[in-house]
Amino acid sequence: MLTLAGTRPEAIKLAPLAIAAAARPGIAHRLVATGQHAALFHQTLAAFGVAADADFGLLVPGQSIEALAASVSAAVTAEIARDRPDLLIVQGDTTSAWAAALAADAAGVPVGHVEAGLRSGDPLLPWPEERNRIEIDRVATLLFAPTPVALANLRDEPDVHGVAAITGNTGIDALLMMRDRLGPPDPRPDARRLVLVTAHRRENIGAGIAGICAAIVRLTARGDIAVALPVHPNPAVQAQVVAALGDVSHVSLLAALDYPAMVRMMTQAHLILSDSGGVQEEAPALGVPLLVLRENSERPEAVAAGNASIVGTDPDRILAAATRLLDDPAAHAAMARPAFPFGRGDAADTIVDLIEGWHAGRSI
Repeated sequence: MLTLAGTRPEAIKLAPLAIAAAARPGIAHRLVATGQHAALFHQTLAAFGVAADADFGLLVPGQSIEALAASVSAAVTAEIARDRPDLLIVQGDTTSAWAAALAADAAGVPVGHVEAGLRSGDPLLPWPEERNRIEIDRVATLLFAPTPVALANLRDEPDVHGVAAITGNTGIDALLMMRDRLGPPDPRPDARRLVLVTAHRRENIGAGIAGICAAIVRLTARGDIAVALPVHPNPAVQAQVVAALGDVSHVSLLAALDYPAMVRMMTQAHLILSDSGGVQEEAPALGVPLLVLRENSERPEAVAAGNASIVGTDPDRILAAATRLLDDPAAHAAMARPAFPFGRGDAADTIVDLIEGWHAGRSI
């Protein structure tokens, strides 16, 4: 079994799968990095005691999506030719996952898709992620859907022909594993409530991040909160965030956090504002209210569970929703009850069980 990954979120969500596979003597598993997030990827794996078996080293600053896809496709094709795997595993909706899945399919290697079936309902938002996940699911032999909603999406699409099953999300495996390792959160050194913000989505660069930053400036004028914003390494994001918030009181612009530090900060937060997909899964499990800084979401389960609200990037909408949660204890409490719409921490073992069952049937 060959797993391909290259971004920090992929490292988080595939580390539990690597651990589960290593515990099964009947599975020979090889984890190969694309090199996209370079140090962050390997650092994240190391936090779980996992290491990649190889690294393609495909990181090129300023590389276009098309160039990345071509590089990944060529590297995966060569890897398959060297060591013909029974199954290629990809996770999520990155361009590298999409290119790898298509390359494997062209080479006749079955594809397993971790986090299959997520849909925003808008083919252009986010782009190219919505395209990527739809096309990966069309070629996948094994589709590991994190939730009943994701499974229903797959069953509603006539071009999806693989075997699909609900597994939960391996991101929750990783979160609960790390939370338990870290122990209870440390008390905060000051009385200001912590608002954690993350913003990096491609579709938000420009006007979206400008709106998010404007809302933060207005929020901090309250005087009773502290904002922590780990700045994404994307230079376009960095330039915009630093210019807008670099001199704002009670806003801490942080270097990208490693995964343990990020989990620690989420457990300390009174409120999270984020455009991240992974945070939409993690915040409910931690019982931290979340405002989603996007116009739609492929993870409606977080909203349905009552832990998240979609507010977009308009500063007035963000400010109104955040003010309500900061000023109304009942509203905050209603969103702060831990919920587990994305699983309870056993997704990786469930996925490995399904792979072993599939392989046994295929070998008969």
